[in-house]
Amino acid sequence: MTTAFDPSASSATEPVMIWTDGGCKPNPGPGGWGAVLVFRGRERELSGAEPATTNNRMELTAAACALEALTRPCRVVLHTDSEYVRNGITRWSTGWVRKNWRTAGGDPVKNMDLWRRLLDAAKPHQVEWLWVRGHSGNPMNERVDVLATEARRRLG
Repeated sequence: MTTAFDPSASSATEPVMIWTDGGCKPNPGPGGWGAVLVFRGRERELSGAEPATTNNRMELTAAACALEALTRPCRVVLHTDSEYVRNGITRWSTGWVRKNWRTAGGDPVKNMDLWRRLLDAAKPHQVEWLWVRGHSGNPMNERVDVLATEARRRLG
């Protein structure tokens, strides 16, 4: 369960900045996700974990939970180090929906439950999806990686 993040008077010119990450060790195995939301100097950290999951599921969960934490429609810039998330939401999802959640090859889309959740979470917002290289020294990407890793380790 996430706590709401209420950017008061979000304007079309000032976005909510979001960074997300997720991972597993091993993959598949126990996983964690983390997100940081920033608006006008206020920050909110979110994280969680699953005992049996995959890296991709944790990446999707991080993005969905971050967007679900917003209490009103916002302009959002969401940073992810997952090309799977960025390409899925910006390039592939339209075709999946049109083909009744089937890939170009006719197979069912993996993680369909989380893709649907992410699309629903993004719907009220104007989201710009940015890919950042993971583990390359970006301070916010490193921070959400730590949140995800700590959440996974808390599983025991």
